[in-house]
This record gives sequence, structure tokens and C-alpha cells, in this order.
Amino acid sequence: MSPSKQIRVLVLNDMEKLDRTLFRLEQGFELQFRLGPTLQGKNIHVHTNYPAQGEQFDRHRFRTLDWINPTGREDDSDKFCSLELQIAGSYQYYFGQGDKDKSGGGYIVVDPMLRVGADNHVLPLDCISIQTYLAKCLGPLDEWLDRLRVAKETGYNMIHFTPLQTLGESRSCYSLADQLELNPDFSPPGQNYTWTDVGDLVEKMKKEWDMLCITDVVYNHTAANSVWIQKHPECGYNLLNSPHLRPAWVLDRALWHVTCDIADGKYADRGVPALLQNEHHMNSIRGIFWQDVYPKTKLWEFFQVKVEPLVEKFRTLLKIQTDGKKQLKIIQDPQYNRFGCTVDLNTALEIFVSNGSVNSPGAIEDCCNWFRKRLEELNAEQFKEVNYHQEQATNCCMGTVSYERLADHGPKLGPVTRKHPLVTRYFTFPFKESPLEQDLLLMDQPDKACHFLAHNGWVMGDDPLRNFAEPGSNVYIRRELICWGDSVKLRYGKGPEDCPYLWAHMQKYTEITAKYFTGVRLDNCHSTPLHVAEAMLAAARAVRPNLYVIAELFTGSELIDNVFVNRLGITSLIREALSAGDSHEEGRLVYRYGGEPVGAFLQPSLRPLVPSIAHAMFLDITHDNECPIQIRSAFDSLPSSAIVSMACCATGSTRGYDEFVPHQISVVSEERFYQKWNPQAKPSPPGEVSLQSGIIAGKLALNRLHQELAAKGFSQVYVDQVDEDIVAVTRHCPSSHQSVVAVCRTAFKNPKHHKYSDEVPPMFIPGKIEEVVLEARTVERQAGSYMKDEKSINGLPGLTVEIKEHIQLKDSTVVKQAGVTSRGRSEFVQEIVFERLTPGSVIAFRVSLDPTAQELVGILRTHLIQFNPHYAAGSIPDKNAPEILKTPLKESKLTLADMNVLMFRCDEEEKEDGGGCYSIPGWTTLKYGGLQGLLSVMADIRPKNDLGHPFCDNLRQGDWMIDYVSSRLVSHGGTLGEVGQWFQAMFGYLKHIPRYLIPCYFDAVLVGAYTTALDASFKLMSSFVQQGSSFVRQLALGSIQMCGIGRFPALPPLSPALTDVPYRTNSITQQEQQFCVSMAAGLPHFSAGIFRCWGRDTFIALRGLLLVTGRHLEARNIILSFAGTLRHGLIPNLLGEGVSARFNCRDAVWWWLQCIQDYSTIVPNGTSILQCPVSRMYPTDDSQPQAPGTVDQPLYDVIHEALQRHMQGIEFRERNAGPQIDRNMRDEGNVLKGTFHPKMHFFCVSKRQEVPYIIELSESDTPFIIKYCLSKSYLIHFRPTILNFDYSFANLNGRAVHGFSCLFFLRSPWKGLPELTNENGQYCSFSCETQAWSIATVLEVLYDL
Repeated sequence: MSPSKQIRVLVLNDMEKLDRTLFRLEQGFELQFRLGPTLQGKNIHVHTNYPAQGEQFDRHRFRTLDWINPTGREDDSDKFCSLELQIAGSYQYYFGQGDKDKSGGGYIVVDPMLRVGADNHVLPLDCISIQTYLAKCLGPLDEWLDRLRVAKETGYNMIHFTPLQTLGESRSCYSLADQLELNPDFSPPGQNYTWTDVGDLVEKMKKEWDMLCITDVVYNHTAANSVWIQKHPECGYNLLNSPHLRPAWVLDRALWHVTCDIADGKYADRGVPALLQNEHHMNSIRGIFWQDVYPKTKLWEFFQVKVEPLVEKFRTLLKIQTDGKKQLKIIQDPQYNRFGCTVDLNTALEIFVSNGSVNSPGAIEDCCNWFRKRLEELNAEQFKEVNYHQEQATNCCMGTVSYERLADHGPKLGPVTRKHPLVTRYFTFPFKESPLEQDLLLMDQPDKACHFLAHNGWVMGDDPLRNFAEPGSNVYIRRELICWGDSVKLRYGKGPEDCPYLWAHMQKYTEITAKYFTGVRLDNCHSTPLHVAEAMLAAARAVRPNLYVIAELFTGSELIDNVFVNRLGITSLIREALSAGDSHEEGRLVYRYGGEPVGAFLQPSLRPLVPSIAHAMFLDITHDNECPIQIRSAFDSLPSSAIVSMACCATGSTRGYDEFVPHQISVVSEERFYQKWNPQAKPSPPGEVSLQSGIIAGKLALNRLHQELAAKGFSQVYVDQVDEDIVAVTRHCPSSHQSVVAVCRTAFKNPKHHKYSDEVPPMFIPGKIEEVVLEARTVERQAGSYMKDEKSINGLPGLTVEIKEHIQLKDSTVVKQAGVTSRGRSEFVQEIVFERLTPGSVIAFRVSLDPTAQELVGILRTHLIQFNPHYAAGSIPDKNAPEILKTPLKESKLTLADMNVLMFRCDEEEKEDGGGCYSIPGWTTLKYGGLQGLLSVMADIRPKNDLGHPFCDNLRQGDWMIDYVSSRLVSHGGTLGEVGQWFQAMFGYLKHIPRYLIPCYFDAVLVGAYTTALDASFKLMSSFVQQGSSFVRQLALGSIQMCGIGRFPALPPLSPALTDVPYRTNSITQQEQQFCVSMAAGLPHFSAGIFRCWGRDTFIALRGLLLVTGRHLEARNIILSFAGTLRHGLIPNLLGEGVSARFNCRDAVWWWLQCIQDYSTIVPNGTSILQCPVSRMYPTDDSQPQAPGTVDQPLYDVIHEALQRHMQGIEFRERNAGPQIDRNMRDEGNVLKGTFHPKMHFFCVSKRQEVPYIIELSESDTPFIIKYCLSKSYLIHFRPTILNFDYSFANLNGRAVHGFSCLFFLRSPWKGLPELTNENGQYCSFSCETQAWSIATVLEVLYDL
């Protein structure tokens, strides 16, 4: 695998449906699907619609991915299926188990790769600086470049055009009369420009200006006057294909006639003049609605039944008396005719015919009366329901009228006229005006009704995943639609077969757009049917694979946003700084929409795929929103633009913002043209702009800075709210550790009318300020007052930007003084005192680390290259490197016993050596003193960049943890001491860099050392481990975790005649003593002192932890050491260094014997162990402990004695019996008795008054016991060689144990398997957190299988 290749791992878990989780990836990434613990051991198949190489994408066609087993063996821990992601777009995956289709699934979104310039270089998404233009305001096509040059000279690298198609009658940019034709307005007399000419212009801008172009696609509606919609009315929602809209249409016509009557003065005598001016007029209109409109339209009749005809039908059925079982309710007439609803008469029979037959006329009449009464009740319920709708319709209409006619912030439309009706019409009416009664007759004439088309709009607070024009929605009758009266909502149906013309028409429109433009903005995306947008974007990507897709969503939910992003493959979601109510919120948006925190950790190239938020296109203002000068002040334009430009994402603006245009440039009514570029243009007259216009000079500097920061990897962000108006944004490069700090003083309120404080807090900027990148402020000038030009969209001439770029700090007019101070020995800061940071000002500093820190970071990165080539960037050669650092860490000659100290050792083990695990005040004590204790915490912190964690705080506050790591190892001396010296030397650099960088570099040092130690450890183990899966290797670490050497010997001494026994000098007596590796039974409870070694635990685990892993010498020494303590034919339960041994274990000797057999068969020349001398500590049952070498016997004699004693029978009372050794044991329990049954081949050991314990299990019982344990979800421990069960059963259930075990490894900071669990794997509080035999038995099973 290439070091730079990025691999993301998506772990699949049963029933995990991630449709609302966003996973973003880049082209060139590899995505691996791996099985989570809940799926391991199961037959899982993974499917995706990402196309195979050479195939075209079809979102409906899925293929099955092949599993890859890196070890060459079937192993659920390592196997994966992968995708090499080379094609941008949205792709779905799902997985199933066996015959089950779907057990879970989700989406992945692959970002497009944008290219620009004559050399076709890549434009990173975070480099984008976009500006929106209303296409109709660009004038003739041959004048476009003069107007678009403003964007180029202002530093933008992408243009967003509103639709370029022929516009509808309203002249709204988004009401298109013909989606396939270029707007004829772009062709001056004598010219006929085509899409080809537009494409040539776009290509010229791409190659010569390094500028890309995108445009809108509008799928949700078309202009009401579109010729094609009149020819194909089935493409809209009309009264034929959508009869549920008939009641809403009737109401709409009635309201139109109210408009006409008010305009004609017919309601003046009822207190409603044409010019509405007060609440009295509003209340009078309400009265007209309730007194005239609703009684006349009788909307409830569309939802009611006609009583008498149904009663007659019911009367007839009474004579037949068929059965029914449903509750009686009105069945809506699908054609929505008045009184067209009905009920289920069979249900009525069951309800109203209670017992037996109804034969008499009187009985029939009674039932009919009851039935009639119930129908009238149902009609009353429907009347009440419609009344609720009418109340909502009235409120919505009054709200609209109040906003449009009375509100100070509204448009003040003036008198009610047919051009400006009381309320916007919801339906088209392409016929001559006539009285309402005649209008309503047209509803039942199909050739007329098909042309009554529903308008589009948006519904505040509605479910964006629901189509509000479909049946089931009451939006139109309740008048809840904020209606666009110039546009008809399009009706696509479920697929092309439902409306072939519309689908074909819009696909052609899409393909034209994709042919000429780099990307698209999905207009009204949240209301566009998802399946339609999916199909259209698939067609667009077929034309342009690297299609850039942006959209603005108003769902109010990030999870619902993700649904749109996932299904449509949206690249960037539009976000707006104007949505922030204050500077604090504006700064928060910068932090939210991109970048890692400053000092973030280096993430490995192979890592889990984690959910992300949608990539942002962060704009200071969108083109369809209010003017920020009207909401805030003109002085805020520059600082808010600076805050936006410092965001680590795509940024941009709208044409007019940079020129101080003091009003909204309306997408509907604006007909003037944008001003052209002229470098020598003066503030007035209007028509041309230059760098002196508005904030253009400032925006040019900010756009350049934004693009530089993205291109050079300034990917880390810090936002500081200095005071209520001042925001400081830092962009930091993690390789060079250079920063740019922009200090922006916002002016949400006009400084002319609002008193801002003269006191500006000083700032403390860590490092050395290299230069002032820019300082700019909004200033007034003498250029006359603003007058709205009739031809050009002009801005305020009396304001401009005063700017300086790339100056030294001493030349700044914003900064009064700058002094260097120090915060501790490793953090130098410059104190900045401001002099002229006035509201509307910006200053940006380029900051490096101080020279000493910069050098030390560079040297540290040099030494980290041995672990990761990523650190080569920003590295500096270490000319005076300490000797210990001249040798790569991987060349250290550590033994596996050394690795136990380096990586593990719990608190009890550390305390035995006079120390303890590191404790973080106010938080917790680490699980291990070694590297694993630190990295278990970091593994949780690193992926989330949780720099606020107490662990990171402790690192920043002092060197205690750093010193602990190195000093602990140095104190051990020898090879471990050399590794400690290596850490000391590395940390010598680390301690003198800024404290905010210490967590990430501390992590880098530890991760490098830890992975090196892992590699070295596995090389010292067996080929089974070296060639095994990652799960096998994780289990093998249990051998290092459990097997080590403490300060005091845990094993009795071996025979002096034995070779290869390790010795060391006792630090107290200065005499040589044996220091053999011993095995802890479990951590932390059985890890140190006399409670460390237990015979039964040791020999259940020895095969898995020592023999299978290749640690044969350590296995031999442990076998012989326990052999020396044989007494009564038993080996000890609690070893107690031999002298404090307890022989109360019934089966430890049999596990010991089995391990001798395993040793003989697994180890080369393993039978030689039988000849090894054993120093008997207890030559007889009653002897005192003997010194090593006093009585030596070959191991085979000791084995013989153990078997002979069992054949003869065993009975003894445990020595020192009583409460001093076991306070819970009754006296009779201290007597052990064993008997051999030669006919049954069983050896039974019992304590008095207890049930006999059978050492060996019968073959027939074994599978039952194992199955029982698995069914109870207990963590089981079993030995196939002893239990002798069928291996086909092991293969089936070993995978289940595998997945269950893997779950603990993933979630446990101890990196082991517990001794016990509660049911279904729940945590057991009194269990050891990690147990030797738990790990060993699973490892054995995998080895044997």
C-alpha cells in the first residue's frame, strides 16, 4: 500500500441503516467494507450501485462485491470488500445476511475533481471563491466579459449564473418559459446567439481567466406562460389528473372574484376600500370570507355524502343482509365531486343490524333512520373538518394581506387591483373573466379543467420530503402555500412512464446545462421530488462526470439535509453569514463549516470512515435575500466578508455586495445591467467600477488570501470572540505551523448612529508576526450622495476601502504597539495593542513560530519521518542529534518481556516496582503504565480531535506526563533504559514547542513508538502470529500483556543445572537471581505479589499465550517451575512463589499435564522437556521448602509421581487451614479427597459434603455444554484437545466466539477479554478486565481451526 494512499474503513453492523448519515470521500480514496462484531461469523453479502470498471452508472443496478482475505484464510476480522473511488457522485450500498436482502445500508458521496486553466490544474473545493450574477442583468452576450471582468479583478474564481433560458412573463430569473432555448435578450439586433456561443465564452473564462462557471437548474416548476405546458397540461397538477385540488380551485376562484370586487369598489359600503390601511379593513375582509365566500363555495360538500341515495341503497341491502367488519366512515370520492363521497354499506349492515334478520318494514325503517342519522353525523364531522381548513385559509390570507399591504417591512403593494390581487392566485385560469357561477361550471369540462394548473411555491415548516401538491396534502385548500403566481408546479409522477414528455424535456434541458457548465445549483432543491433530481443529475453526470452540485436547503434539520446530500450527491450546501444575528454567531459558523481545530492530531491514512457534515459554500449574502446594508450597515460589509473568507470551505458573494449596492437586487423586478470594469473608473457617474469602488480592493485581497490558505494546506481553524464586535479567525498550517490571524471588527449597527466602545482589548498572538498581510477599513469619501441609476445597478459612491497589503508591523496604522512576551519557557507571544481598529476594519497577520520553536518542530518532524513520511514537510535536519536518536527506534533489541514493561503493566504491577500508573488530576488513572495506557485514551480522542479532553489539558499544562513516559523506562535500565533515553531525547524537543502543539506531537511520538514496538513484538513470535490476521495479532498481544517479570520473582527458582535460565542482579542484595517470565491470571486483580500466579489459570492459558505464539523457553520455565512445587500429587492453585502455595485446585495438575503434552508436540524436539531437571521444593508431602538443586528429578519422574498419586487416591487436609487463609471456607471444606474409577476412566475429587467434581468430560456431553454456554452469551473457555469435540461444530461456533471477542477488543481500554461477563456480554463489575485464559482459549481455537 502506498504511504500516501487514503483508505477509509466502513464497519458494517447488523440493522444499521445510515440513510441519514453523510459519508464524504474524495476521488482516489479506497473504501473498505468490513464486518463489525455483530456480523462476524455470518454469511454477509455487500451490494453497491457504484459501477464496475468500464461500466456506466445506473443507480438501479447493484452488484455484489467480492470478499478479500489478506491472510489467504477465511477470517472475519480482516476480510473486506473494497471500492476504488474514481467517479464523482452519490452511491448506495446495502448488505444482507444469507437469504435476507437488506440488513442495513447507506450512501457514500464522492466529491468531484474540478479543473481550471490552460494547464487544466485542479481547483480544490476549499479554494472556491464564487460570485453570483443575475444573468438577465448582464445585457447582450457580447458585453458579458466587460461585466464579468469585475469578478475576475476582484479575485473570484467561479461564477454562478442564474438561469440563462428564456424567461416567463414575470421576468423572474427562475420562471422559465422555455428550458431549452437561450434567452433571446442576450442577442442584440442582427445577432442570434446560441448555447454554443455561451459555451465558448465559458471555456474562454476557464482557460484564460482560471474561472469556472455554474448555473441553476429549475426542475420544480415552469413559467405559467410556457407554450409547452399549454400543449402538455398533463405535466402540471390540473383538475383532471389531480382532482383532489378541485375544492382548492373553487376557493381560489372565489378569492379572485373577491379581488375583482374590491378593486371595482363593490365592497366599499362594507368597509373594504381598494386601498387597505388598517385593522378595521382587515376585519371587514374576514367578514366577507365567512359571510360570502365560504357559504357560496360550500367546500364541505366535496367531502360529504348525499344522504338519501345512500339510505335507499342501504334499505335494499337490509333485505340481503351481507356481513361487514369495518367501522363506518366516509370514503372520499377520488374525483372530488360534490356529495360524491360514499360509505361501505356492508359495514353499515353489520353496525345497524344488531341481531338476526330484519324482515319487517318497521324494522327496516328503523335501521334506515339510524343509518340516516349516522350519515348526517359523518357529514357534520366533515363540515367541521372543512371549517378548520377555512379558518386556516382565512388566517393565511389575512397574514399575507397584512404583510403585503400594511407591514412597514413589507412591499406596500398599494390598492387591490387585478395586477396586485388581494392574495396571489393558486391556479392558472387561461380563459376570459366571467361570474363565479360560470367559472365553476368549467371545472366539470375536461377540455377546460386540464388547463387549471396549480402554481408552485413553498410551505413554511412543511416536511421537505413530502410533495405538497399530491393527494393527502391540504396545503392548497388551507392557503398555506407562499405562492409563486408566475410558475406552474410540475407533476412528474413516479417515473417517466407517468409523464413521458416532461421527463424527456427536462432531461434534455439537463444535458444542455451539463454540456456547457462545470456545475449546477439545484434551485428550490428542498421541494424538488428526490427521485426526479436523482434521475436528472444522473443524466448530467453522464455528460460531465465531475459535475459540481450545490444547493440551498431549508429543511431545518441536518439529518434531513443529509438525505438530500446523500441521494443527490450534492457537493456543497449553501450557507449564509447574513443568517447570523451577531458577530459571535458569525464566528461560530466559520468554525462549524470547515477545518480541524488548531493543533489537531495527524490521522492515519488507513482509518475508520466517520460521518461528516456537508461541505459548505459559505456566502456573505445570497442573491435572493435581503440587502445586508439594510439589515446591518454598509460598514459591516468588509469585516463580515473577511470572516467569511477565513472559513476553510468554499466561500463567495453576490454581485452588488462588493459595490455597496444599498438595496436587494430583485430576481423578479430588476432590469438594469451590472456595471462594467474600468481600472480608471471614478466613483461617479455610474456605469463602471474599479478597485476604488466599494470594497472591491478589500475583497480582492481577501479572495487571494482565502485561495492561498486552502492551496497551501492551512486546514486548521480557531475562532476567538475578542469582544462583542471583534472576531479573530486563525488559519493554521499543520506542516509549516505558519498561521494567518484575521482580526475583524464588525459593524452590525451603523457607527454613525451607534456608539461603539473606544476601548479595544489587546490581543496575544502566539509566535512571531512576519508581516501584516493586509489591513483595511471602510472609510467615507467625498463623492456625492447615492442616487439610484436608471440603467446601471450602482452602489454607494461615498464609501470605499482604505487598504495596505504586505507591510511590516511597524508600518501598520491599525496597531499602536507590539511587544514580545513569554508564557512559559516554550510559548512566545506578541501582545498587540490596537490604535485604529474602528468598526468596519480588518487586519490580518502572518505568524510563524518563534525561530527556536520553529527549528525544534522541524527537527522533531525529521525524527518522526521514520514512522510516517508525512512529516517530511516542514522537517529540518538535526545537525546535533543526540547519539541515541541516530539509531532508528526499530533497531532496539527489546525482548518480549521488555515489551511487557514498554506497553503494558497495570497499576498493581507498577506499584510493586515502587511506582504506579499515571493519574490525571480530576479525571482518572490510566489503565497501564506503558504505552497502551496512553494510547487507549488517545484512540478515543484522536479521531474526534477532542483537544479539550482532560488528557490534552494535562499535556498542555505541564511536562508531568511527558516525563513519566521517559523516566519510567530509564529507571529500568538496560535496553528499556535506552528506549527511555530515546523518549527523553525526543521529548527534549517536544517540551520547547508551543504548548498548544504538544498533544499532537506527543501523540505522533507515542504512535510511532507503539507501532514500532508492535512490529518488533510480532517478529519475535511464531509464524502463526506473523502471518495471522489483525485479530490474531490483537489476541497475541495478550501474551505480552500477561507475561512479564516483576521486581520480585513470582516463580519458584528452577534447577541450577538447567540451561538457558535468565539471571539478573538483585538491586537490594546485589546477588544474582533468576528472573523468569511469569503469567498473570488476570488484570488488574491477579497481577502482582503472591496473587499473580495461579496453577489452573496458567495452564489453561499457557498453550494459547506461549506455545501458539512461539514463546517456548518461557513456557518450559513455567512448566518446570510449577513441577517443582508438586505436593500430594497436585500442583498449586495459588502459587504464592511456592512457599505460600495452596493445593486446593482439583484440576490444575491435569491442565499442567496437558501443557506438557502440548509442549512435546508443538515445540521442535519438544519431548526433551521430559529430561529437564526439576528442583523439588517439596520432595515429600510433609517436607519444608528446599533450596534449588537440593533434590533434582527429571520431569518424567515428577509426571509419574502425579499420576501414581492419583491412581492410589488422594486425601489430605490443607496446611494452615482456617480463616487466616480463607475466611469463607467451612472447616470440613479444607479436606480434599480424590478417587480413581478405573472402569469409567474418571477421576473424582471432592470436598466433604460436596458433590464430586469430575475432571474429564465424556465426549457425548461436550457439544451440549458448549452450546449451552453460547446460547447464554457467556464468554466461554474451552480446550479442543481435552474436550475432543467435533471440529465442524468448532468452525461454526468459533466464528461466533470470534465476533463476540472482537467486540470486547474494540471497546475495552484494557485491550483484552474479560474474565466474566453478564448475560449478552454485558459488563461484569467483579470480573478481571482482561483475563489470560479468556484470550488464550480464543487464540487456540483460531490456531487449531
